[in-house]
Amino acid sequence: MARTRSSSSKWRFCNPSYYLKRPKRLAFLLVTFVCVSLVVWDRQTLLREHEDELAKLNSEVVRLRSLIEEVNDKPQNTIAKVHVEAKKEVDDPIDAERREKVKEAMIHAWSSYEKYAWGQDELQPQTKGGINSFGGLGATLIDSLDTLYIMGLDEQFQKAKEWVAKSLDFNKNYDASVFETTIRVVGGLLSAYDLSGDKVFLDKARDIADRLLPAWDTPSGIPYNFINLVNGRPHNPSWTGGFSILADAGTEQLEFISLSQRTGDPKYQQKVENVISQLSKSFPDDGLLPIYIDPTEGKASHATITFGAMGDSFYEYLLKVWIQGNKTSAVKHYREMWEKSMEGLSSLVRKSTPSSFTYICEKSGDSLTDKMDELACFAPGMIALGSSGYDSEDSKKFLTLAEELAWTCYNFYQTTPTKLAGENYFFHSGEDMSVGTSWNIMRPETVESIFYLWRLTGNKTYKEWGWNIFQAFEKNSRVESGYVGLKDVNTGVKDNMMQSFFLAETLKYLYLLFSPTSVIPLDEWVFNTEAHPLRIVPRNEEGGYPERSDEKRKPYIRLRSRKEGRSD
Repeated sequence: MARTRSSSSKWRFCNPSYYLKRPKRLAFLLVTFVCVSLVVWDRQTLLREHEDELAKLNSEVVRLRSLIEEVNDKPQNTIAKVHVEAKKEVDDPIDAERREKVKEAMIHAWSSYEKYAWGQDELQPQTKGGINSFGGLGATLIDSLDTLYIMGLDEQFQKAKEWVAKSLDFNKNYDASVFETTIRVVGGLLSAYDLSGDKVFLDKARDIADRLLPAWDTPSGIPYNFINLVNGRPHNPSWTGGFSILADAGTEQLEFISLSQRTGDPKYQQKVENVISQLSKSFPDDGLLPIYIDPTEGKASHATITFGAMGDSFYEYLLKVWIQGNKTSAVKHYREMWEKSMEGLSSLVRKSTPSSFTYICEKSGDSLTDKMDELACFAPGMIALGSSGYDSEDSKKFLTLAEELAWTCYNFYQTTPTKLAGENYFFHSGEDMSVGTSWNIMRPETVESIFYLWRLTGNKTYKEWGWNIFQAFEKNSRVESGYVGLKDVNTGVKDNMMQSFFLAETLKYLYLLFSPTSVIPLDEWVFNTEAHPLRIVPRNEEGGYPERSDEKRKPYIRLRSRKEGRSD
């Protein structure tokens, strides 16, 4: 009976039994070859039909393999986990362009420092020389490490790292500020370690921290504000009457807790947390402490209360240690103290006439002074950052307060001829505000708050504010060999100093303002008061840490610029 011919009839010749009954084996072999050829032909046809899909898959495999190789080439002993940036976010072309402008400003500032003041604390651009304002610890270099890394300036970062490894020496007969050395040097080195994973930064941070520790050897544990880096003798300046300054004594917690986390040595954390324990014993109901603290008894004196100079960062660190501690019960008392302080801050808030600018007064005894420092412009960012810890009603109230204060701080800039803010402002009935001390040293506090408010609200208006401030710096502060402050924001007369915090804070916050939110995300990093990002490490409810955080960790992968073939 004849077979019905089908589309697969060509395969009948591939049945070995067809030939086994026949004596000619050669025919069997030849037909086997034909069958194999048919299979190969069919598969090649299939491959041609799907070659586009296969090409795409192969390209993706190559890309992933390249990424893995890049990560494996990095140091492995860092706290930062691998963080591939901005793949899920659309990078606005205007943001990208502005980010490149800020990066170029950083290159200009850094190359000027490198050329004229390498290894010294700060650059004097007008005279093209360096000055050791912090005992010759390379303040600008260390302050700039994380900014260089985040911006992807690898060559500059590697050269700076080499200087840290080979030339940074803390054995100097110099009376160092415990506060300034902690926030700039300890914080800068720890941040560089967290980002890069290079242990040289951790070793150096531990060296300088050990030299600072004797400052806490007081009857109360409240530290003295200065210490000699060679002989370890601490003291307070004579002009404070022997008192320790609130901000100076209460702004080392983030750095020293981080150091204990990364080294496994609890002594650093114990010293700085004892300060908060002492202050909490007599913490007032309104949460407002005077700027002078007695290091013998651990109690506050009768002095000015301010969120400006000498008070500011104490309140900032109450909130940020709570964030650093994963908001667990072990750090709950920090949040409770901070919320008391925010109620106290609210009692100092007033509005100007006729424009209703919201501002924070200073307090002395029962009297209020209608004065606000530009330094206090960190407060809008701090309040916004902490607002999410309240219930919905209070959260909205404090976020609104943050936005109103930020508007005032932005107008500190917009109301002067140079569009740069003075050092402080006075408020007068019917006249709104006027500049008090009229210099500008390129401080970061306003752009810091603008950065936080952009991250937390998504309101693009804040980006415009930041860009306007950056343009004012470019117009008034940029010179041939760096950036300088202004002696007077009304006349524009320039000074001769490029402050290290301009590179550490002002330019970093501006860069991040125009970067995707996945670059240094706020749920993974906490900024110290010098804008050095420190990685948040898991902390259990008892206050301990599940493991030492310096063991086999991978570096933070930065965003690259479009010019480098990946995004920046």
